[in-house]
Amino acid sequence: MIAEITGSIGSPLLWGGFLVFVLGMLALDLGVFHRKAHAVSLKEAAIWSCVWVALAGVFALGVHTWYGPERALEFTTGYVIEKALSVDNIFVFVVIFSYFAIPNALQHRVLFWGILGALVMRAIFILAGGAFLTKFHWAIYVFGAILVLTGIKLLVQSNVHYNPASNPVVKLFRRFFPVSGHLDGQKFFTREGAKLVATPLFLALLVVEATDVVFAVDSIPAIFAITQDPFIVFTSNIFAILGLRSLYFLLAGVIHKFRYLKLGLSFVLIFVGAKMLAADVYKVPVGVSLGVIGGILGLSVIASLVVNRREAARSAEGATP
Repeated sequence: MIAEITGSIGSPLLWGGFLVFVLGMLALDLGVFHRKAHAVSLKEAAIWSCVWVALAGVFALGVHTWYGPERALEFTTGYVIEKALSVDNIFVFVVIFSYFAIPNALQHRVLFWGILGALVMRAIFILAGGAFLTKFHWAIYVFGAILVLTGIKLLVQSNVHYNPASNPVVKLFRRFFPVSGHLDGQKFFTREGAKLVATPLFLALLVVEATDVVFAVDSIPAIFAITQDPFIVFTSNIFAILGLRSLYFLLAGVIHKFRYLKLGLSFVLIFVGAKMLAADVYKVPVGVSLGVIGGILGLSVIASLVVNRREAARSAEGATP
């Protein structure tokens, strides 16, 4: 039914098989590897990051084999876009966990359930967005304009600090449900006397879910700029999201060093948005899009590392008697 309505390459069997794979990996993750709460080490995070990237690579190879190089390139470009934009989530996650004083050992639990919720919400957004674009072609200009404006906003407000306490979802929740002032192990809810209360762990989860909805408004239209096939959009998005937890534990301690990454992400959004706005005049080849996006991100990372090295050298010279 999905394939007939949207023109997706994904048959019901492929959709079902992919969902079973995702649920199986999540069950393996929580039920086996993270059954007991523990602080995720850099080595563990690096291994899991490699596993998720490798799985995405295998999937891209499968798409190439059965549906051709164009579709495989669409998946790869969508994956790179979502992976890059998800780095912005990491900045926010660091602030959320710091604000609610969530220890390292419990952060994986919050991210696990947060990403599980994100999978459901993004599936709904993608299927609805794909159907909407199929029926109303003019919506592509709306999506493009949103991306360009978001990119410009990120460009001029790159130093704005995120405050979890100002999140409207948290404010609304506090109005109707009591919240404990302390953690109770891995519990999202606990009892204080006869009263059931939410713990700061649940508030952190709530903010993670709420912020992902905001990020989805940027990332999903960005992938629709590359392809309007819901199966390719969904799978590339989900593979990137599944690897977000390990990427967070890998980069959380050093993310501040990539000072120009937000600048690079803003230009990526502007480029992708402009690509959507010009779609009926000139269709930028997928390979060119991948090269431009990769180039922007690569330059932002290299520039960050070069400036950091120069500053470190200057500091060393200044400290030399």
